[in-house]
Amino acid sequence: MSWPGGLSSLPGPIALTVTLAATLAVTLGCASPARAQEDEPASPIIVTGQGLDSGPAFPAYDVTTIEREALTASASGRIEDVLSSVAGFAQFRRSDSRSANPSAQGVTLRALGGNASSRALVLLDGAPIANPFFGYIPLSAISPDRLASVRVVRGGGMGAFGMGAVSGTIDLTSAGPDEIGTLKGEALINDRGETQVSATSAPRLGEGFVVASVQWDKGDGFWTTPKDQRVNASARAAYETLSGSLRAVAPLSGTIEIQASGLVYDDNRTLRFKGADSTSSGQQGSLRLVGRGDWQFDVLGYVQAQDFSNIVISSSSYKKTLDQAKTPTLAIGGKAEIRPPVGNAHVLRLGTDLRLSQGHLVELPYSTATGLPTAFRRAGGDQSDLGFYAEDDWTLGALVLTAGVRGDRWTIRNGFYRALTASGAVSEDIAYANRSGWNANARGGLVWHASEAISVRAAAYTGMRLPTLNELYRPFVVFPVRTEANAALKPERLRGYEAGIEVHPSDAISLSLTAFDNRLKHAIANVTIATNLRQRQNVDAIHARGLEASADLTFGTVSLNGSLSWTDSKVEASGDQAALDGMRPAQVPRIAASATLAWMPRGGWRLAATLRHVGAQYEDDLQTNLLRAATTLDAYARVPLTGPFALVLRGENLTDETIVTRNQSGSIDLGTPRTLWAGFAISFD
Repeated sequence: MSWPGGLSSLPGPIALTVTLAATLAVTLGCASPARAQEDEPASPIIVTGQGLDSGPAFPAYDVTTIEREALTASASGRIEDVLSSVAGFAQFRRSDSRSANPSAQGVTLRALGGNASSRALVLLDGAPIANPFFGYIPLSAISPDRLASVRVVRGGGMGAFGMGAVSGTIDLTSAGPDEIGTLKGEALINDRGETQVSATSAPRLGEGFVVASVQWDKGDGFWTTPKDQRVNASARAAYETLSGSLRAVAPLSGTIEIQASGLVYDDNRTLRFKGADSTSSGQQGSLRLVGRGDWQFDVLGYVQAQDFSNIVISSSSYKKTLDQAKTPTLAIGGKAEIRPPVGNAHVLRLGTDLRLSQGHLVELPYSTATGLPTAFRRAGGDQSDLGFYAEDDWTLGALVLTAGVRGDRWTIRNGFYRALTASGAVSEDIAYANRSGWNANARGGLVWHASEAISVRAAAYTGMRLPTLNELYRPFVVFPVRTEANAALKPERLRGYEAGIEVHPSDAISLSLTAFDNRLKHAIANVTIATNLRQRQNVDAIHARGLEASADLTFGTVSLNGSLSWTDSKVEASGDQAALDGMRPAQVPRIAASATLAWMPRGGWRLAATLRHVGAQYEDDLQTNLLRAATTLDAYARVPLTGPFALVLRGENLTDETIVTRNQSGSIDLGTPRTLWAGFAISFD
């Protein structure tokens, strides 16, 4: 395994951010507590490590919050497993981040999928974390143990970085000393000999705190290939992931705090055949100032550097046919939001955000006869988005109204494709035309608190997503199917409506039901154009309508949390794509449901079982290959032992359900089989 290379190898802005986080930690540790008493009486300084509050109109949209207890008690210890309990959440494929190709880890909401790009915006402490080239989410780098909560907002996004939130926003908030304590750690092993080790320390230093965390996962993996399809070249889904984070938070005054964060990770996987290896690595740094005075503000800057490689092995000769050697990508961006004091009845947000990204691929096709490269290819380009937004929440007694507008200036520039023959002669050299434009979006909603027990809400919104550099310029192969890029792709445009009701007769009972209608115009899909050949194309639209329901019940030490999504999602297509009209988008199930029953008596015990069902879905756009429905049962147990120690037991897919994750004309990949974990946890408060 190759670690990203230490601080000296990081891009300058990231190294600066990590250094600043460490410097903040040292400064906090050296500060004298007595200095805070020199100007008595002093107001108490409260450091949260979070952003500004969402505002009173936030419930106008369909929101689900996952608290820390549920985050740290999943059967797999993976963030995608936790998110799968949210109604409407889906990955492009059913595989988790141990056995999927990283580039397939797109996440979306409300059945607006159809390819591997993310149509949901994922933020970590306010900064986007999607790979700038592909749009996939580095799920293996996000340890649930580091998080305080996850908030999922379904529906078109607004506000900072709202351009990519066409299906919703997933907001990850890091934990601090209140949630972590001084030190927490876990070490587990499963019945295949795979291991998972993590440690997080969150000491308070002066009036601030620092959080340092590391996680290492390694295993030979399970067989993704069914037994009757294995050959000598077949391989288990081996994986090894190492990630580390450092975060420091300190007050600058009684109302202003500074937050510095750094994240590094390195991920190695093998899928299906020996030598079919992929790597994903990245570094991300951010610096944030949050002010909670009369003039509230949130100013954030971040930088991302990521890379990806992938080797394609032929499913007939079992030799290397393509080496996607590297895909270096760099993104920088930030936001600035201010909330003027306009009276207790209003929360006014004014802001701007910027994201600049660039990336390119380097790949070498190989001859299976000679084992030598036959060409050398490079492709890539640049993108930018500058956004301006304004939004106001207006409280009128039991009624809260909200409305906002956003304008984006986007560019797609410097796109190119260049190919050389094995002898070095230029065979193709294409420079694509630069494109740019302005785009305006809006959203509005209301929430009416009809009584203490009932709230009614409604919202309408529009949104936009630029095609990723991957969709524009990078072809890919899931052998034997090749999918071509398309440099002429248009941006996707969303129009959506929803209405819902929340019923919470007591603190122990919360019920929610939402009906929605979303239409994604110019949706980008992998369209079949010949046998074993597809191309990314804009279809007329994906039209998704459905229902989402959730229930959270607590009876003493017993809780029941459930979710259900039913969606009628169809492709609207015409002309050369008319054969797709009325079909369900690829990889989109009609129904998904989840229920978790947990028992949490005093003393640190937790016993939980999760039953999850995902309906049938199709592998491809023409609905020729079916992935049948799957129902799984997971379990988790934490049993306190002596002192700070606890026994941890986890079980994935206890009924050993067959989960089909890929079906290409009968060539099948499988998801996680029954897996049993056991280990110990340690916690010092």
